[in-house]
Amino acid sequence: MSDVFAMGGEVLFALNIAGMPESVGLDVLSAILAGGACKVREAGGVVAGGHTVTNPEPFYGLSVTGLGDPNRLLTKGESLDPGQTLWLTKPLGTGIVTTAHIVETHSLIDPRDLEAAIQSMLSLNAAAAAAARTSDTRRGTDVTGFGLLGHACEMLGSDTQHSCGLRIKADSVPLLPNVLAYAQNGVQTRAAQRNPEHFGESVRFADTVAPELRQVLWEAETSGGLLLAVPQGYEGTFEKACQDLGQDCWCIGEVAAGSGIKVA
Repeated sequence: MSDVFAMGGEVLFALNIAGMPESVGLDVLSAILAGGACKVREAGGVVAGGHTVTNPEPFYGLSVTGLGDPNRLLTKGESLDPGQTLWLTKPLGTGIVTTAHIVETHSLIDPRDLEAAIQSMLSLNAAAAAAARTSDTRRGTDVTGFGLLGHACEMLGSDTQHSCGLRIKADSVPLLPNVLAYAQNGVQTRAAQRNPEHFGESVRFADTVAPELRQVLWEAETSGGLLLAVPQGYEGTFEKACQDLGQDCWCIGEVAAGSGIKVA
């Protein structure tokens, strides 16, 4: 469903796709399917059926069909315009917090931090997508495996017609509780190495940006928020739409003349 919201669309219906080992009871499978159906209903959609198989390792997902206006879809990798402001609709840190929970050093995790990450992952991007439509926003993406900076690079794309770059204010980026402390204690995902290897040439950091914060900006996110380039003059409209819909949002930077991404 996040993929639909990341394009500014709405969810119509979904099909369950699940595989479970025979050792897993039907009560567990039923709870998983019920949880998915609950989120689909919350999104305004319907679970129309699906398919389950016996599998050595459990898996579950949804095949989702959504609807969007072709003239108002959110896209990435197309021209940006100087003066647009960058907004993020969820704090960063789910990858680090969940990793801290499952690694051998899990005793470091504060249960309250894990609960904050779970609540963030449970939050749909439906309201954020609706706010984007209200504010005439056309450029955006969700923040998932490539991290904030990787997906920001995707937004730049290869179109250099306008010679635009992104300027991100590191201190304005929202973070889940104690994420920097976990990073300082050595908790990281493989994305913290892979993402800068792939996108690093396009990103420059100011000397004032601490190493642990740089790591967090590269880290993979699960069910992350939307990264949006809101048109100049629509900032107030977007912020009010988010407020009316109960959606958090943070202005983290802007589109400016130049190239690449500068984090300061």
